[in-house]
Amino acid sequence: MPKAKKNGRARQDEIPSTLQRSDEKAQDTFAQTWDSAQDEYHDDARAARTAWAAIKHTHEKVGDHWEPKEENGPSDDSAEKGGLNSEDTAGGVDANASKEHLYEIAQELDVQGRSGMTKDKLVDAIEKANDKKTRDARQ
Repeated sequence: MPKAKKNGRARQDEIPSTLQRSDEKAQDTFAQTWDSAQDEYHDDARAARTAWAAIKHTHEKVGDHWEPKEENGPSDDSAEKGGLNSEDTAGGVDANASKEHLYEIAQELDVQGRSGMTKDKLVDAIEKANDKKTRDARQ
């Protein structure tokens, strides 16, 4: 089933819940990229990976939704390598953002102990906080 309507807008019942709570650009980017990748590869898993990669170039996960990034580009080392690789991802956290930006996100998510964290620890803590917010939103 296509994720986008003929006008390019995302079908709300066909996109993940975190995107349903996100802006239209994120929704439409995911849906259009999914459909294009599905047409090209005829493989749901590959279409999903491609669509999520497109989202992670323009948006970062904050809590239970996706927000536009300050600058477009790969979000972590795995995304920088591209294609199929075995690197772990940061789960939508913009690990390439500045430590100051990550601290602000951690503050928004009320991550405890954030002031003493390294950049890598902030990324991990934000990813965990995002996962919890997403689980809570789905219940």
